Amino acid sequence: MQLAFYDDYTLGLIRQDRIIDVSTVMKEARVYSPQHVLETLIARWPFFSLRIAEEAAGKEGLPLERVVMRPPVPRPGQLVCLAGNYLEPAHPTKETFNAFIKSNTSLTGHGGVVELPSTEASVFHFEPELALVIGKRASRLSPENAMDHIFGYTQFIDASARGLPGGFFLGKSWHTFGPMGPALVTADAVGDPNALHAKLWVNDTLKHDFSTSEMARHIPELLAEVTAVLTLEPGDVVSTGTHHYALSPIQDGDKLCLGIENLGPALVITCRDDRKRVWER
Repeated sequence: MQLAFYDDYTLGLIRQDRIIDVSTVMKEARVYSPQHVLETLIARWPFFSLRIAEEAAGKEGLPLERVVMRPPVPRPGQLVCLAGNYLEPAHPTKETFNAFIKSNTSLTGHGGVVELPSTEASVFHFEPELALVIGKRASRLSPENAMDHIFGYTQFIDASARGLPGGFFLGKSWHTFGPMGPALVTADAVGDPNALHAKLWVNDTLKHDFSTSEMARHIPELLAEVTAVLTLEPGDVVSTGTHHYALSPIQDGDKLCLGIENLGPALVITCRDDRKRVWER
């Protein structure tokens, strides 16, 4: 299933390029926030998956362009990102494991505008990534049991302001610096997450074209590495890194489109820079 939130965080089901209101399945549940809605769905997924299918049956829904899409994971308790994690010409072998926390308030949805801050960044880069959503408490996992702890997957762009002091957190946690979605696709509908084709277009020019099979640490291993350090809870997000070979400066007016195989409609966002800065590219 392709789950999503739209407008005033109404729960929806995406089918092709349309979204169906399935929010009534939650009418008897005690939920306190959009994130709690998602966590409740995850906790009782066998029950709610049937209810959602019944609620959506025979409904046409609305075109995605007619609604305001929200991040499919509205406010994860933890948003963990991998630094790099792809085998590339400049990094042909597996390097030391490196991860960081990105602010969970940086998230924005499909169709949104990423605001490039006026800070003195040397350049802005947008990294296309596959992100996974945790389905059950995960601590000190082994690669052998790691996949059992994943609820689903979503498309994610890790926006970055380069050249700032303060490391990854301050360079990557600005408002709107975490485009996500449109859909959260349940794991059963994705197949092997390390065999997916990913593409990123900037202003209709194809920039990134890679496979998630090129990860230096495939998802079972990287989850084992992450959970050796910290515990992940249902609804937390781990983004699996990017292939850096095609990174180029992003600036005012740019339109980006990320499509990852089996993850539903592409994630499309635009950028705004009130300073109208320009970089050679």
